[in-house]
This record gives sequence, C-alpha cells and structure tokens, in this order.
Amino acid sequence: MLTAARVLREDLVWVRIPALRMLAETLKKFGYPETLAHEYRQWLVLVHPKQATLGSLLLIRKGNETRFSEIPVAAFEELAVVIPQIERTLQALFQYDKINYFMLMMVNPEPHFHVVPRYATDRQFAQVSFRDIYWPKAPDLLKMNEQHQLSNEVFGALVEHIRNGFMVNA
Repeated sequence: MLTAARVLREDLVWVRIPALRMLAETLKKFGYPETLAHEYRQWLVLVHPKQATLGSLLLIRKGNETRFSEIPVAAFEELAVVIPQIERTLQALFQYDKINYFMLMMVNPEPHFHVVPRYATDRQFAQVSFRDIYWPKAPDLLKMNEQHQLSNEVFGALVEHIRNGFMVNA
C-alpha cells in the first residue's frame, strides 16, 4: 500500500505513476509533512497554510484517483470516522458555530476537501484575532485566504495545537 510518506519519495514509485506524482506535488504545496495534523489509513488531515478561518483544514485522499467517484469503498467508509473526529477536534479547540466542507478539485485534481469552520464572532489564537468576514453568508475562499497572514511561529503553534487536539479527540 502506498502511504503519503512513500508517495513523497522521489523514486520510481511516484515518478512512473503520474497521479501519485500529482498527489506528492499537492501535498508539498500544502506544506506536508510539517502541516500534518492527523493521518488515517485512507486520508490525511493537514492544517491549511492559508487560514480562511481559524482551524481551516484540508482532508486529502491518499491514493491515485482524480475523481471522487473512483475512490474505494474503504475510503468512503473511513469518512464516517474521520468527519466526526475533525468536528469534535475543531469544536473542542475553537468552538465553531458551523462547519463547511468544499470539494473543488480544480487546481489540485486529487479528491480533497477544504474544511472551513465558521464563526459568528471573532476568535483568538496566540494573540491573533480571527474574523469570519462572510458570516453568515457563503464564504469567498480566495479573499478569506488573504485575510489571515500568520507568522511562521504562530502557524507552527497552530499546527501543534490542532495536532494535539486530534490526539485528545481520537
């Protein structure tokens, strides 16, 4: 079985398989392995490098599919474990009011979700204020991503905070 760590190796495994090469490129784009919050058998949860709202995540399928309809039944079944754990973890850490899941797959073709917690009021983390500027309407992810530019120190603390939250809420 190809794990994410094996996918990222620059060897014949992923160089010869274009879909795995794309996955490796997508993971690198989103800061893997530094941004890894939790790993499942079929899925990776990364802390999104651009925080549209506090606690924004990426849920990325570990595999070579480029269509959601191609993922195996086991990956769908595992979502029944993954989604509740994401929601428990983010609720415990940040007390979101709603949560949105976006599957866009336009730039990065692998099945993945942008997980965006939504907040009616501002949230604070590491002395940084986070405002959900589109609450209660549909978000504009591009503009939201530009809103919260975090220092490396604050982003690193956020990744560690979320990673620890996943351990507690497993």
